[in-house]
Formats: sequence, C-alpha cells, structure tokens
Amino acid sequence: MGGLIPLGDASRPPTRFGLVTVLIIVVNVYVFLQQLTHGDPYTYHWAVIPIRIVYGHRWITVFTSMFMHAGWMHIIGNMIYLWAFGREIENAMGGVRFAIFYLIGGVVAMFSQILGDPFSKVPCLGASGAIAAVMGAFIVTFPRDRIRTLIFFFIFIRVTFIPAAFLIGFWFLTQVFNFGAVAQVRTGGVAYLAHIGGFLFGVIAARLFVNPNRMMYRRF
Repeated sequence: MGGLIPLGDASRPPTRFGLVTVLIIVVNVYVFLQQLTHGDPYTYHWAVIPIRIVYGHRWITVFTSMFMHAGWMHIIGNMIYLWAFGREIENAMGGVRFAIFYLIGGVVAMFSQILGDPFSKVPCLGASGAIAAVMGAFIVTFPRDRIRTLIFFFIFIRVTFIPAAFLIGFWFLTQVFNFGAVAQVRTGGVAYLAHIGGFLFGVIAARLFVNPNRMMYRRF
C-alpha cells in the first residue's frame, strides 16, 4: 500500500496564522463528534440526499453536509489536505473572502454531485468538495510552489518536495479517471463528481477572490 500526503507549502510559509482555516477544521471536528454521539439519525438528517433536494426539501443540508464525514479516515484525510493548502489560499484571499470562497466551492461541489445522480437516496457528505475548490485555487495561484509531501510505499517512507502543479494536477486526473470508471459500473462510495466540480470552480473563481496586495513572493 502506498500514497502521498501533502504536508504544506515549502516555498511560501504562511505570513498569517490562518484563523479561518483553523476554525473550519474545528467545526468539522465538532460536527463529526456530534455524528459519533447521535449516530445514523443525525447523519441522515443533516447530510444531502439528492432526491430530497430535487423535490425542494432540506436545502439547508447543502451547507451542513460539507462539515460531515463518514469515518475517522475520511475526516483525517480531508483535514490534512485542508491544512496543507488552505492556509496559503486564506493568506492570499483574506479571511472573509476565503470563508465565502470555501462555502461557495462546497455548494458548487455538492450540486455537481446532485446533478450527476439527482434521484439518488444515498447520503452525500464531506468537506472534500470544498477542499477541492481550495486546491483548484492553489494550482492557479501558486503553480510552481513546492509542496512538502510524505511518500510512503509499504515500509518505504520519505519526505520530498513536489511542484504544486504536478501534485494537484495528478490528484485531479485521478478523480476524473475514477469518476469515469465508477460511472461505467454505477457503484462506488466516493463523490468524484463533487471533487471535479469543486476543483473546476476553484480554478475558474480563484482570481476573483485573491487579493494581489496579500501575495507573497516565492522563495528560491
């Protein structure tokens, strides 16, 4: 078993604390603990179920679902990616703009998933669509930055530096490939279309939210 875990931007250390990123992580953890406490009824009540949205019910879940997760590995993985890429984008946008961007990205991602399977009764939940928007913004804002990345393959473990354009671009291609495979067999538990929709939103909308006065020169 192997994989890549992004640890953060090695070329552009954050110039500010990243308060909104931290608050988003705290909210995600709090909601997940509520899920563990209250069980499946809580999750089904606050997660998106596409057919309910199509018929005009429980629209609030389009927002609440982006703070929910299906298990420990789900939330840990998402929060690692948010921490790795969110702080720099928050620094580039400013806290308020970043919060708005994050929420809109999550909504766009969720509607992308709903449009792909509008009559599904399977709950959709997770922060990965909004985080995909953050990654889309990162790849167009800091494409040449090097991402400190943990690479592991069975017992082989190494920290290396990978250009953001390559790391995030490879991630996006895997989402497109996996979505195509899942679409053929009509199964799978990952909302790949939400990832794709959120990422494309981030790529397209990043320039509207980034504040040029907050940009930091890249170190070589």
